[in-house]
Amino acid sequence: MTATAAPASDLTDAPGIHLSGAGLMSLRHLARRGVSPATRTIAGLPGGIVTRKRGRGSEPDDVRPWSEGDDRRFIDRNATARTGQVHVRTHHDERDRAVVLLADFRPSMLFGTRRALRSVAAAEALTLLGWRIVGDGGRIGLIVAGRAEPAVIRPAGGERAMTAVTGALAHAHAEALAGPAADDPPLTDTLALARSLLPSGGHLVVASALDAPGPDFESLITALAERLSIRLLLVSDAFERARPAGLYPYALPGGQRGTVQADRRARPADAIDPRLARLHACGVEGLRIDVEAGPESYAPLMERLDAVL
Repeated sequence: MTATAAPASDLTDAPGIHLSGAGLMSLRHLARRGVSPATRTIAGLPGGIVTRKRGRGSEPDDVRPWSEGDDRRFIDRNATARTGQVHVRTHHDERDRAVVLLADFRPSMLFGTRRALRSVAAAEALTLLGWRIVGDGGRIGLIVAGRAEPAVIRPAGGERAMTAVTGALAHAHAEALAGPAADDPPLTDTLALARSLLPSGGHLVVASALDAPGPDFESLITALAERLSIRLLLVSDAFERARPAGLYPYALPGGQRGTVQADRRARPADAIDPRLARLHACGVEGLRIDVEAGPESYAPLMERLDAVL
């Protein structure tokens, strides 16, 4: 019997490689375990009636160009007169949380040796966190970093926001898998975009392995940490933490191929990853997400992260 290679289309549909919006939506049941319905708040009325907060909120959030679907009642006349282009002013409640999830789908993230690609694990962890945030009444947004222009979703609340986020993650991941091999673009431009989506005091959660983040990455993220609350989910494949000795073939984006001999490398289980240590010095806290562990293990980590956002 002769073994034949599976077609590329079959490989991209395989578990751990393919990312579907429906699969990410189904993670909701893991995210909501043991979480109180915080979308209902005690209203400022006699008797402490429990109600759902309504309205647009009273705290100014952002002034941005008008786009299809915006409410014309919120047109900002001053910005419109000053620029000659229609602008709208958005608001949020004083106790509202705005969180932007940044998913790294650059070519280096399309790698994995156990269970899933690093990009898939990043999407799973961010989705679990997103479900918790919208379930607690917060707003969730998304930036997907890839080879081309990043996908962007502005922060919004409720299940509709998570439907948009999971759909965008699945679509961007399919595009990343279909694209040609290439070097990673730097993450710095994507970080600058995140700053424009969040008010001062907002929250940014980055899921990445931090391969080739760019020469100015640490200086930029240090400056951003003075304005935003930033957390890192460092996505780690088992091969990175304990690499068996042997000969490993490789192929570079330019077409060059070769083989490298590697000695066994294993980091102690309780050792702090040097990338997390460097970012801690920049004012950014982080935790490690092991690709092989899976969503069941990510859920309690996202619960802890949600508690400090």
